[in-house]
Amino acid sequence: MSEAFNPVDNTRIAYTEAGLADGIPLVLVHGSGLSRAIWRGLGYVKALREEYRLILVDLRGHGLSGKPHEQSAYRMELVVGDLLAVFAAAGIHSAHYFGYSFGARAGFSLADQHPERLRSFVSAGGSYRAPGGSVGKLFFEGYDEALGTGGMQAFLDGWGDASGRPIDPATTAAFLANDAVAIQAYFRQVEVEQGLVEERLAHVQTPTLLLAGTEDRRAFRDSERAAQLMPHASFVPLPGRDHGSTLRPSAGVIEPVQEFLARVRDS
Repeated sequence: MSEAFNPVDNTRIAYTEAGLADGIPLVLVHGSGLSRAIWRGLGYVKALREEYRLILVDLRGHGLSGKPHEQSAYRMELVVGDLLAVFAAAGIHSAHYFGYSFGARAGFSLADQHPERLRSFVSAGGSYRAPGGSVGKLFFEGYDEALGTGGMQAFLDGWGDASGRPIDPATTAAFLANDAVAIQAYFRQVEVEQGLVEERLAHVQTPTLLLAGTEDRRAFRDSERAAQLMPHASFVPLPGRDHGSTLRPSAGVIEPVQEFLARVRDS
């Protein structure tokens, strides 16, 4: 494991590398409550390691990164600073970027604020819009109280009850490894972030691939709209997938990602 430190608040950001040491860098960033382990567990590292230098990042509040308890510590400006700190620690100026859910949301901000750092951007189940209300819709409306009173186990119980089925073992293990106070602070900040206005997307020149499941209505709508607004973006629907199944199984996702990255590389 390697680590970087945000220069503003000194939060530690953990990351690991895989693949070609001298390859073109590809940064992978997970979604809420998860960690960099999803990329290995779902087969993306195996599929991409022969062609790229993979840099797998743990978001602040997740995995082995620092877990501040203050809501203000999860402002998007700090998350973007974390990513830039990883770039610096890894010795790279620019990279391809593949983000899922919140990782994709951070990618939109990075493309808007620091376009020179991105060779391309892949958004899976992501959105550029202000996310208010999205956490309750994605998990369950009483998530904040559950985290405050019963921690991660209560959160998982409530989520399972709301979805009508048990949460799969891999996701359960990932969420139980979290610090409930940090995740609660993280979610509270997610709910008040402003997102990007549509006028900003029209100025993003980064080659972009937008992926969203047909059953992931919010991300599907927003990804389709972003593809209309961004001058170098394309949208690929993922038939039958919802938000939680956006990346699994990797078959059906990794192929358009590999094709897109190859087109960018060869253009």
